[in-house]
Amino acid sequence: MDVLLGVLALLLGIAAAAFLRLPLTASTTLLALIPAGVSLAQDSVVTTVVLWTIFLSCAVPLNVPALRRRWFSAPLLQSFRRAMPEMSSTEREALEAGTVGWDGELFGGRPDWRRFLSLPAARLSAKEQAFLDGPVEELCRMLDDWDITERRHDLPPEVWGFLKTRGFFGIIIPRDYGGLGFSALAHSGVVMKIATRSISAAVTVMVPNSLGPAELLLHYGTQEQKDYYLPRLARGEEVPCFALTGPEAGSDASAIPDTGVVCRGVFQGREIVGIRLNWDKRYITLGPVSTVLGLAFKLYDPEHLCGERASIGITLALIPTGTPGVDIGSRHAPLNIAFQNGPNRGRDVFIPLDWVIGGSSGFGQGWRMLMESLAAGRSISLPALSTGAGKLASRATGAYARIRRQFKQPIGRFEGVAEVLARIAANTYLMDAARVVTAAAIDRGEKPAVISAIVKYQLTERMRRVVNDAMDVQGGSGICMGPRNLLGRVYQAVPISITVEGANILTRSLIIFGQGAIRCHPFVLREMRAAADADATRALREFDRAVFGHAGFMLGNAVRAVWLGLTGARLIIAPGAPQTRRYYRQAARMSAALALVSDAAMLALGGELKRRESLSGRLADVFGHLYLVSCMLKHHEEQGRPPEDLPLLRWACEDALYEMQGRLDGLLRNFPVRALARILRLLVFPLGRRYGGPDDRMGQAAAAVILSPGAVRDRLTAGAFIPREAGEVIGRIEAALEAAVAAEAVEKKLRTAVRAGRIGNGGEEAMLQEGLLRGVVDEGEAGRYRNAVAARREVVAVDEFPQGYWGSDRS
Repeated sequence: MDVLLGVLALLLGIAAAAFLRLPLTASTTLLALIPAGVSLAQDSVVTTVVLWTIFLSCAVPLNVPALRRRWFSAPLLQSFRRAMPEMSSTEREALEAGTVGWDGELFGGRPDWRRFLSLPAARLSAKEQAFLDGPVEELCRMLDDWDITERRHDLPPEVWGFLKTRGFFGIIIPRDYGGLGFSALAHSGVVMKIATRSISAAVTVMVPNSLGPAELLLHYGTQEQKDYYLPRLARGEEVPCFALTGPEAGSDASAIPDTGVVCRGVFQGREIVGIRLNWDKRYITLGPVSTVLGLAFKLYDPEHLCGERASIGITLALIPTGTPGVDIGSRHAPLNIAFQNGPNRGRDVFIPLDWVIGGSSGFGQGWRMLMESLAAGRSISLPALSTGAGKLASRATGAYARIRRQFKQPIGRFEGVAEVLARIAANTYLMDAARVVTAAAIDRGEKPAVISAIVKYQLTERMRRVVNDAMDVQGGSGICMGPRNLLGRVYQAVPISITVEGANILTRSLIIFGQGAIRCHPFVLREMRAAADADATRALREFDRAVFGHAGFMLGNAVRAVWLGLTGARLIIAPGAPQTRRYYRQAARMSAALALVSDAAMLALGGELKRRESLSGRLADVFGHLYLVSCMLKHHEEQGRPPEDLPLLRWACEDALYEMQGRLDGLLRNFPVRALARILRLLVFPLGRRYGGPDDRMGQAAAAVILSPGAVRDRLTAGAFIPREAGEVIGRIEAALEAAVAAEAVEKKLRTAVRAGRIGNGGEEAMLQEGLLRGVVDEGEAGRYRNAVAARREVVAVDEFPQGYWGSDRS
């Protein structure tokens, strides 16, 4: 019995050391106290000998590097090299791209919430706010989306001129080059606000400031290239596009067949060494109107005119579109959204070497440039556009649900509709929080490659859900296109956001977890680098350090996961207000579960996990939801913990926890190594599934936020374009909402009188007239009621067109 108790004490000591993530030396010292203490406390020689034998047989080999490497690390290194999947140079460059920040904490299983909350919040400068309140507001007032999409199929000339002269194409270009030099938060705010008015205009502004010539030049261009192009781009003298995708290279962009061959040729009347290009691209936004084309191609040097390598690799160049051999100008029609988008081609286009971005140092560096630049741009553009759609839906559809009446009450009062409104409002809150917190990370100098994939995927999917829900609430008024329809074009545009900048299926299945598991893990990338090292001594030394650190990390997460599961994470010291501490604790629990299950999956499946996209997709969902919850908690703190926002925060956090639980459950049910799956289930869910998702009361509280005017609704939709004029659709909705709220007391009096038999239950006007006659309401109240009825009828009206309109000239 004494021996068993001693062994149990050793096991508990190991668990405690693992939970605290103590270094190996410190853990060994701590555990040595257990057999030493037993020896002092008892006279049993057997117990003492057994415990010291167990302790020393483990401690000595693990703490003597030469023994540990010979007995453990060397065989593991050989096994690791056999199991490690083959990795192309483009995959390796993608893994190395960008930086790791908070995503590494979440993936590590022990997030430091206080450090995260202490990170500086994003703030707009006075100049940035003035631009949003001035030129962006003015631009929105110039935009008539029905005219743009239905009649012109393009922005009006005066809008193009305004965009160019007021700096909209130079948001990210520093002031030294004539640009606005705005922060990522301001860039996001500009795109978001325009998106609430016109998707076509938002995309037109978005693309030059995302992945494109300006971004690439800023980071990789030669000084001569910067000095020439950046001022011209900032002034709108050049309209840029970037050509990457082609008919045979979509998601697998690294497989582009477009070529450039270094050779001698004649350029502007003289013979030089240059590059002869042939390419075929499509889906290129701003391509049909661009004056300078960024091009990705594979560079070859068969005559070795530039060096020893015949196959140099993916390279980027800037080409004026007037260059002989460039074919540009045709258009695609992306779901009738009118931004300029089209194919372009080049046949035997000869360019100088110094047109390569970065000059000769940029040869073969194109994929690295693209991956690093995409990490920032993808974090801003589509998340901003998605959030704009959510804010528009929340503002307009919430009001519509209060204005529109069926069965003598606002449709928003029905629980079925309220359930949908809760999803709209809470997902908009979530999207805005992720947008702002991610922009702040970029403004701190981070290039969040994995987080950019998370927010691109998660926010565009949330936009899809929000817009679909809004269309359900709008009903017939949502499907009848015309100048009165606020959401129809947004609904049409949703698949565009899902598809571009990394298709969502690919992003979820391969990038978020595939890249994140290696990039964010504290040890896996170190193990891979060690395994690839040609120096055998150094490789073994570095692998030994990494693999034993990894073993301690995995053991710690196993202990942490089961402890947090058993205690419901209630014993964690969490920051925040009492109303939000539950979510810090539960997110920490899910972080430990993600870290444990991810390690187990990589260990059990090895390179096969790369092809198990359903499994990796579920892990990507857990990772993504964790990031979104953390963004909401930080956003709530940065806004001063407004208690009125808690219905939105609670609904979204409860929904995220429920979704994470479901994804982990689905992974364990489908995990191919069944014995390991059963062990993992006991560790992750020792007391079974515990999250039930948001309840009905939460949903009704969240829906109420957008059913009435108020500070929470205004805060939720801050940054959207909200015109107040009666001639504007949103202006009519806002006026009708205020009128409906003002007339509710009057209607209640009338309905009460009807139930009491004092007045008849006729039409609205007949009921009102009788109410006046019987003294139920006075003239002032009658005026408010008539105003609400008239405003409601104006809002629920839909556009009508004459016979033959669709076949006529609609210009």
